[in-house]
Amino acid sequence: MKDIKYLLAYTIPVSCLIALELKGLFSFLTVVYAFGLIPLLELVFSSSESSYSEEDKSSRLKNVLFDLMLYLNLPILFGILVYGLIVLTTQDLARYEWVGLVFSIGIVVGTNGINVAHELGHRQTKAEQFLAKLLLLPSLYMHFFIEHNLGHHRNIGTPEDPATARKDQSVYHFWFTSIIGQVRSAYHIQKRLLEKNGKGFWSLDNELLFFFCVETGYLALLYVLLGVQGLIFGVFIALIAVLLLETINYIEHYGLVRKKVNDRYERVTPAHSWNSNHVIGRMVLYELTRHSDHHHRASKKYQILESIESSPQLPFGYTTCMVLSLITPLWFRMMNSRITLVS
Repeated sequence: MKDIKYLLAYTIPVSCLIALELKGLFSFLTVVYAFGLIPLLELVFSSSESSYSEEDKSSRLKNVLFDLMLYLNLPILFGILVYGLIVLTTQDLARYEWVGLVFSIGIVVGTNGINVAHELGHRQTKAEQFLAKLLLLPSLYMHFFIEHNLGHHRNIGTPEDPATARKDQSVYHFWFTSIIGQVRSAYHIQKRLLEKNGKGFWSLDNELLFFFCVETGYLALLYVLLGVQGLIFGVFIALIAVLLLETINYIEHYGLVRKKVNDRYERVTPAHSWNSNHVIGRMVLYELTRHSDHHHRASKKYQILESIESSPQLPFGYTTCMVLSLITPLWFRMMNSRITLVS
């Protein structure tokens, strides 16, 4: 029964549904909940550095409930997206309500879309990888499936990785370098894969090209069904989700680098990712915050990710750190001394 705590991940879409129903100032409810209430709750509840016995791991891996909780995000995500776009395009709303609802829906697309896609994208089954790609569609970030698995996990902590923030790089500058860099990286990865198999870029095996076509089709569908307004809202919802992802990327690896030894980078270790054991964030984000263990072995399912004692620790939970990263001088002051300690 204690494992139903991961149902907390659904509180994000529930808050968005309430925002869509009540509107007015409640339009910002998901924003306030994710970046106001959750950080406060993480100050109240102690962090947990729990680990699992081999018997516990085996039992948790066999428990289908953990997978079902992930799969359920697909109908939840698209249900909220469709309902939200209908509300935005058919109801008489004030401009501040538009802003609040776009942010609220965008946060759902980022947490219950991209974040769950990240987990499923590391799975070995084609069905789960397909679900991952579907969950990335509303954020228009399907290339993440290629770049993250074949680029980021290989290049983490090096200048070759656009998703690793450099020391003294602001989150605002990182948004641009990471977004552009990941698109470029995905293109080069796909190109190498095709060339390795003797295929040209315009091959039917070009998954990146397929992603582009699917995303274009999605935007065209929004335009046909909901007009220009629906298309604009769809794009802004995707932008909010992507900026949420990239802010998480920023805090996960900020300032951590892999040293070069004999012209080769040292192997990836738990020391190359910031970890957080704050319990609320762990549940809401399906253990994404135990990022050091994730990079230590990317194939580990979220329910058996553990706290690694040697990994560098964030001073607060993910949502709190995301807010603090927006205040650049404060973030540098808080984190740069920590980088020195773990270097």
